Order: sequence, then structure tokens, then C-alpha cells
Amino acid sequence: MLNNDLINSKLDPLNPAIHVKHLSKTYGEFKAVKNISFSAQSGQIVGLLGPNGAGKTTTLRLLAGIMAMSAGQIEICGYDISQHLFEVRRRIGFLSGDTQLYRRLSPRENMNYFGLLHQLPPAQLKQRIEQLIEQFEMQSFAHRPVEKLSSGQKQRANIARILVHQPRVLILDEITASLDIISSQFMMDFLKQEKQRGCSILFSTHIMSEAEYLCDHILLLYQGDILDEGSPEQLMQQSQAANLTEAFLHQIKHYSQQGNLP
Repeated sequence: MLNNDLINSKLDPLNPAIHVKHLSKTYGEFKAVKNISFSAQSGQIVGLLGPNGAGKTTTLRLLAGIMAMSAGQIEICGYDISQHLFEVRRRIGFLSGDTQLYRRLSPRENMNYFGLLHQLPPAQLKQRIEQLIEQFEMQSFAHRPVEKLSSGQKQRANIARILVHQPRVLILDEITASLDIISSQFMMDFLKQEKQRGCSILFSTHIMSEAEYLCDHILLLYQGDILDEGSPEQLMQQSQAANLTEAFLHQIKHYSQQGNLP
């Protein structure tokens, strides 16, 4: 068994795995994220939906510790990101559509490199790599350079890389945007499995049907603000919409008429 005592030490099922309070990000006078607050529980999939420029990527990069916030508070598994960035990074796996593996290394070597960055003991890391190779059926290409792999094989290797340290929180940015049908379904099945494992998953997409299928809770983002949130069923019911696309467009129209758009 892998020892996750350190990773799980502050994971309380009664408290949110992700807690965001009054989060803002500004670039000069431009407000990319505007005082947003939300939470995500363990074993919950939360989707950030919105058009390009809504603030989805910025929000996720703030939560992953890649960018510094202008104001607000972020807690991951009980750790304040401003005070315990290293502990936060040990507990998250971050993947975006443009995340690249080291092309000249094999999937096995990539996993080993990132496992060492997370300071996993060599014996534990070796065991974990073999588990992931089997889990994602990479036996036939785990030894080959990434630059010689198909797009689907690269995607599996990329997922395995972010799981090597067994994160409790996954932060995923537009990861299915350029995938074919088979690879997209593989990704959705993977997210369902991680949810069952108790992982908290926060991901962005502009594909409404994908969010409707996967998400327990949805944040509708527009121009850096949260227009509305709730389960897919709640959002559609409130707007009397047949799908999430209609619900989202209804919210934009409603707030525009009220003069409340951010």
C-alpha cells in the first residue's frame, strides 16, 4: 500500500476540499476575475462553464498556484495557498489542454521525473508508476519517447503524470477541447473513476453537454463573474430550459435586461 498520510492529513469530509472566498485577479484596470466565491467537496465534480474570456482559465490557474491572486483567499484541503503553497501543490493535479510532456522522455520517465519533484520515495514511486501503466493500459508504449506516441497515447501519459503523487484535488482546464470522440469518452470515464475515488474535481469547458453529463455542480461564468450556480437540473429548471446552453443564454439575457451584467 502507498502511504498517503501526509497527503490526506488535513482532508476532512465535513469541510470542502476547495474553498474560494472573494477571489479577484486584475491586470492594470482590467478585472479578469471579480470577487468570486465557491466551494467543492471531496468526491464532487464542479464545472466552470462560460465562453472564451469568461475567466475560467485564470480562475483555475489561480487555484493551481500558477498565478498570484490580486485579492481573496484560496484553501485546498484545509491549506491556505498564500501560506502553504508547497502543501497545496502536493495535493493537486493540474492539467490544461496545452500541457506538454517532455517529448524525448518516455511516459515512464516523465512519471518518474514528476514523482521525484513531489519527493516521493523511490520504492513508492516505482510501485506507483507500475500501477498507472497498468491502469491506463500503457504497457505497449510506456518505454517509447513521447514524441513518437499518438495523441491518444500522449493524453493517457499526461493524465498518469498528474496522478503520480495521488492528488486529492484535480484542476483541469479545457482538457477535451481538441480530443476525438474516443479520447473524450476515455477522459470522461476517467473523471467518473476519480470522483468515485473521492477526488474533488474542478474543470472548465465550453461544451455544455459534457458538463451536463459529468457535473454535480456548475458555475456559470461570464466576464469574470459568477452569473449563477447549481446542479445541471437546478440551472435548467430555474430557466425552464431544455439544456445547459439554453440555461446559460437565459441567464445572460436576464442579467443584461436587469443591468446586472459584470
